[in-house]
Parts: sequence; C-alpha cells; structure tokens
Amino acid sequence: MTLHLVKGIIFAILIGLGVVGNIFVFMNYMSMFRIIVKSIHLILIHLAFTNMITLLTKLMPLIIFSFGFRDLIDDIACKMVLYLGRVARGLSICTTSLLTVVQASTISPRASRWRRLQPRSAWHVLPLLVFLWILNSLISMNSAFYSKNMYRMNTSQFISSFNYCYLQPQTGIIRWIFIVLMVFRDSVFQGVMGWASGYMVFLLHKHHQHVLYLQTSKLLHRTPPEVKAAKSVLVLMLCFLFFYWTDCFMTLYVTFTLETHFLEVSVLELVDLGYAILSPFVLIHRDGHLGECWCAQ
Repeated sequence: MTLHLVKGIIFAILIGLGVVGNIFVFMNYMSMFRIIVKSIHLILIHLAFTNMITLLTKLMPLIIFSFGFRDLIDDIACKMVLYLGRVARGLSICTTSLLTVVQASTISPRASRWRRLQPRSAWHVLPLLVFLWILNSLISMNSAFYSKNMYRMNTSQFISSFNYCYLQPQTGIIRWIFIVLMVFRDSVFQGVMGWASGYMVFLLHKHHQHVLYLQTSKLLHRTPPEVKAAKSVLVLMLCFLFFYWTDCFMTLYVTFTLETHFLEVSVLELVDLGYAILSPFVLIHRDGHLGECWCAQ
C-alpha cells in the first residue's frame, strides 16, 4: 500500500506539471490564433489538447487507485478512460506527424513540391484534424467494448490489467484486425514523420553551408525564424520517437517476462506518459523561436 501511495504522489506531481504545461501552451497559441489565424497554431493547439486528454485519463484513476478508492471506478468509467486514452495516444502520433509535414513545407523552397503541401489557411487543416479524430476513434473502438474494472475480476487475471482496468481477451479475428490497424497507422504516420524530418535536416544542412559561405565572405547574416522553428519541431519529433520506441521495447519486455515487478510496470507507465509531459516544456523553452517564426509568416 505504501509503494502505491508513493507512486500515486510522484505520478500526480509529474502529470500535474504536464497538465499545467499543456494548458499554458494551449492558452498561449489560442491567444495567437485570435490575432493571426495560422495552420501551425491550430496544430499545436490540438497537440496540447490531445496531451491533456492523455494525462487526465491517467491521472484521476491512478490517484483513486493509489489512495484506495477503487470502488469509484466502475465498468463504464473504465471503458471511457481506456477508450479516450487510446484515442489520445493515436492522435498524438498523427498530430506530431502533421506538424512535421507542415513545418517541412513551410521551410521548403517556393518551387519545391513540398511547398504544395503547405495549407493555405488554418481552415484547410481543420478537416484533417476531424478525419484524424474519426480514424483513431474507430481504431480504438475495441477498448470501449472489451474493458472491465479489474477489481470485479478474478485475481488470476490481474497480470493483464493496467492498475484499474482490464482488457478482456478477444477472439482471434477481432484482436488481429485491431492490432493490424494500429500497427499500420503507427507505421504510416511515423514513416511520413521520418520522411519530412529527413527533408528538413537536408534543408537545414544546406542552410548551414550557406551560413558558412556568408561568414567566410564577411557578410552579415541572420538565421531566418522558419529555420529556428524547424529545429524546434525536429527536437519535438525526436522526443516523441524516443518515448514511443522506449515504450514499445519496455512493453515487449514486461509482456514476455514471467515475473512482472512493481518498479518495471511503474517505469513503463511513466515512459508511456513521457511525451505528453515533456513536449509542452520543449515548446515553452523554444517559444521565442516558434513565436517569432509564426508571427513572421
């Protein structure tokens, strides 16, 4: 009980910091969105909102579990929490990928094909965000039907639970359909993310060579705000990939380990929330570069 209490306090502090950071980012870009309606503002607002859903769906049940109020979470609450958490996780992948593509199109030369991918206005991004909500809602549908409160199940089933909810075993066909859909979604959007990021690295390298040439020519040069913003997006993308793949490898390790330890599961849960907690502070730290770029656009 003591370990669960300590875990609940630590997670509550970290998740609370993440929620505050995402609220700050959300309100900051909402205020910018009122003045200058830009597609990048809308994407960042959506990313912060998605992160808040991810953190809040984990925070409340975890606190209730850690402090012993387990009966407050019934089957309906489990379905809602697990479903929203799955949808928010998928939206985080898709939104980060969309952010990378839009930023790559922003810094690309005017004659480049990438330039055609740049949204003309924020309202062209809105249908894409609606599509992403529909897509991830459908892909995560199984968690809404097959989740149960684990404290109403037998203790032999606790190994497959996530502190408060239990995802019931599914038939072979249904299980593999949703697994294939999730893997396909993650692969496609991470592939697009990697492609756009590689293109940005190429453009930044060309810009660096140009800067060296100007410096040797003793000409004054100022780094464009678009380049600074591209570097910020790359840092955000690397942050996402680190937590995503660390979570994947740790999940495989915990799944195939015969004895699941409290510390391993706790670290896995923290890594699962790492991007939602850390990403707003990456944006806040580089907010001057991002704000300068987006206002200049």
